[in-house]
Amino acid sequence: MRTSALPPLDLHAHIDTSVPADDLAGLGAVVFAATRSLPEAARAVERHDERIIWGVGAHPGLARSHTGFDLDTFTQLIDRTPLVSEIGLDGKSRVPIDRQQATLRSVLDVLTRTPRIASIHSYAACEQVLDELERSLAPGMILHWWLGDPAQTARAVRLGCYFSVNASAARKTALLQAIPLDRVLTETDHPFGDRSSAQPLPGNVAAVEQALARHHNMTPRDIRQAMWHNLAALVRETRCAAQLSRRVRSHLASLPPR
Repeated sequence: MRTSALPPLDLHAHIDTSVPADDLAGLGAVVFAATRSLPEAARAVERHDERIIWGVGAHPGLARSHTGFDLDTFTQLIDRTPLVSEIGLDGKSRVPIDRQQATLRSVLDVLTRTPRIASIHSYAACEQVLDELERSLAPGMILHWWLGDPAQTARAVRLGCYFSVNASAARKTALLQAIPLDRVLTETDHPFGDRSSAQPLPGNVAAVEQALARHHNMTPRDIRQAMWHNLAALVRETRCAAQLSRRVRSHLASLPPR
């Protein structure tokens, strides 16, 4: 398989679990789909889409995600997917921060023992999220739509975090300068992070690829290959290749040496 055949990578999008498989296949992208609660995740992992990786999530800003959280259920669900998404902390939520921290710590404790690629929400809680990640040292952490200041970003890099960048974040030159290219991944955060897009769809990361290409003086094709290399590194760190579909594994196997 030629590198040019690599599809776009969207490391964070929200997709209704009832969308027909043919519609999702038509996106032409590999999409890591976040869920907000364990009941939603239970429906998601029943699906077998070749290019959609469904996550197990407990969105920190939603009360029902915490009241419906059960550690045994979470542990069973992640046996069926390489992705935990979306988890984290939200400093603007009405859910008490100590309740959010309790859920996040439970999740991170499991991920320390059973690593997965994990997409982390940190709105208005960047420092607190980094404190929790430093406490656990679980691998595979991706800070989704990161808004941390330069010192916090440097700390996140030292902790081994990755960063998924959407069109809004890609306009922030200082952020792109602070993140090494080998820690960057593309995302849409559809339908929230791509509202300004001319074609808001999961997997449509063309504007992000172009922004990264301009910033790093590379071609969009080279950026896409770099994103796949970064995903490959995450898969190695988390040892979760067996949970990926055959199609995604084949794309990873096609990559030339970095």
